[in-house]
Amino acid sequence: MKAMKLYSDVHRIYNNLAAMGLGPDDRLTVAHLTPFDQYHYEGTDAVDLALDHLGLHPGEALLDIGSGIGGPARYIADKTGVRVTALELQPDLDAVARDLTARCGLAASVTHVCGNILNGAPGDPFDGIISMLCMLHIPDKPRLFAAARAALKPGRAMYIEDFARARPLSAAETASLAEKVQAVDLPTSAEYRAHLQAAGFTQITLQDVTAEWRQFSAGRVKAARATRPAQVALHGESTVAGLEDFYEAVDALWQGGALTGLRIVAR
Repeated sequence: MKAMKLYSDVHRIYNNLAAMGLGPDDRLTVAHLTPFDQYHYEGTDAVDLALDHLGLHPGEALLDIGSGIGGPARYIADKTGVRVTALELQPDLDAVARDLTARCGLAASVTHVCGNILNGAPGDPFDGIISMLCMLHIPDKPRLFAAARAALKPGRAMYIEDFARARPLSAAETASLAEKVQAVDLPTSAEYRAHLQAAGFTQITLQDVTAEWRQFSAGRVKAARATRPAQVALHGESTVAGLEDFYEAVDALWQGGALTGLRIVAR
């Protein structure tokens, strides 16, 4: 996964905090972190959309599959009073997430688990599931969605933001997805729906947000280039170059029409 440069040098968030005058022992708020801890598209606006669809209530339990450094989990727990289990495969992301959550005073509301959803979800079935640009990394969709279905209470919803394949891909596009995005064998939108149906989901909506995400991707590249000197001063040349390479590779896939962006709700 470290070939995907978004997931390398994840301790860079501490540089951002230091630039705000916040040291390693300082108490944090969710607002301090949200500019830096939302690895998916459109930040907390996207999380708010997920909450609208999930219809969760204070005290209910949510599973976040592929929780990264914990941005969405902390935001949801802080905003709604929902108890969140944040499941993350990569140990370094999980460790940073635990630290940031504790420093926000949310350790009682967000439980971090370093593990693989393909081995089953931790704990009892949940009142909702969220996954933000994670499932594209997991090629075994039948096993993935079977595990998600088993983790969800009957009648409740799973909200997914994910990539799908828009058309047959060139060899170069296939290699870029595999190497720089860690996405192998992306399904089409129709195949995505079929996988969910086969796992037992019966109410499925897929919203195509390709145009929106293509614009977001282009804007991210433009912003990275415009702020490059400041970012190099903060994080170092290697980290910034790696992120730029990742942003540009993904943008080339969007602008070339290789990808479909999906917001999915499945019950």
